[in-house]
Amino acid sequence: MNHVLLPDGERFELSAPPALPAPKPFHDRMAYAAAHVVADPRAENVPGAPAALDWDATLAFRHHLWRHGFGVAEAMDTAQRGMGLDYPATRELIRRTAADARGPLVAGVGTDQLPPGLSTLESVAAAYEEQLSDVEETGATPVLMCSRQLAAVATDADDYLKVYSGLLSQCSAPVVLHWLGDMFDPALHGYWGSADLDVAAETVLALIREHPDRVDGIKVSLLDEAREVALRRQLPPRVRLYTGDDFHYPQLIVGDELGYSDALLGIFAAIAAPAAAALVALDAGDLTRYEELLEPTVPLARHIFGPPTAAYKTGIVFLSWLAGHQDHFTMVGGLQSHRSAEHLAYLLVLADGAGVLPDPDLAAARANAYFDVAVGRR
Repeated sequence: MNHVLLPDGERFELSAPPALPAPKPFHDRMAYAAAHVVADPRAENVPGAPAALDWDATLAFRHHLWRHGFGVAEAMDTAQRGMGLDYPATRELIRRTAADARGPLVAGVGTDQLPPGLSTLESVAAAYEEQLSDVEETGATPVLMCSRQLAAVATDADDYLKVYSGLLSQCSAPVVLHWLGDMFDPALHGYWGSADLDVAAETVLALIREHPDRVDGIKVSLLDEAREVALRRQLPPRVRLYTGDDFHYPQLIVGDELGYSDALLGIFAAIAAPAAAALVALDAGDLTRYEELLEPTVPLARHIFGPPTAAYKTGIVFLSWLAGHQDHFTMVGGLQSHRSAEHLAYLLVLADGAGVLPDPDLAAARANAYFDVAVGRR
């Protein structure tokens, strides 16, 4: 039976997803899907405990993304960096994914191994250098992620430029920079030395212009379409802008007469099949088909990434469970509690409309089991 009894008592019938052609490579845009991690449901994945992962399911999901033509963005915020995934587990995750890679791979470099308490610019730089070495040893392309610790100790733009310039001078190959807005992580407020995003953008551009041969691109997650386009138009030649805008990705990826955005998106993990088919259509110049496939996914993405945006990981994992990519709805750090049953019920409805639930009967059975417990129906 493919009907779901929602928390408000409404009966909702899931529909069969639209038929899509078998996955094939796409070429005109570089597109990375930021992958979540699958927790070990039998381990102590409670707040504050070391992360314990189901390695087989975690790696299987990455193969799912590669089969659809995406690159994998490993150990990013979608994988709960700073929200349950500690650095020992992160390092092992990157090593295992790189050893098993079947397609393009980038991996997050941060400073989250630092102990709590006041850091210094020197300790932050050293922490970045340690993780940079760990990632480069695996052969993955490093993503220099935003650092909560750097945001806490930097006093101005020069401090950011000092730390990042030092890192870029050590990189053995071009890397991806990272600008995550404070809607994703409030601890990053004022990143790049200013709460004025126009001023912050000038700092980012100064850094890239000083090291254009060391920067493959920059991932921008500000949920601000106009600001992203403005930044994209000022980048040096051959430096990519990877959109991280989970609200406006269809139009940013298409671009305009002056250029387009490549992509590094958390939402791609939830919508891999239609998104991959859309990118194949874009390669063929079929914008109508591209829009038909992606537009129904936008309401889903806006809901998943709605306030508080940092809780979006819960929706990603819930959909992974409903879609059959994992056998449970448990997250490291207990983050399955970060969204309400009502939120997840509407997510289910939108996922059905987006055509991302491959087995409606399975999705319905799992959703009913969850809502029965969540709202005490039985």
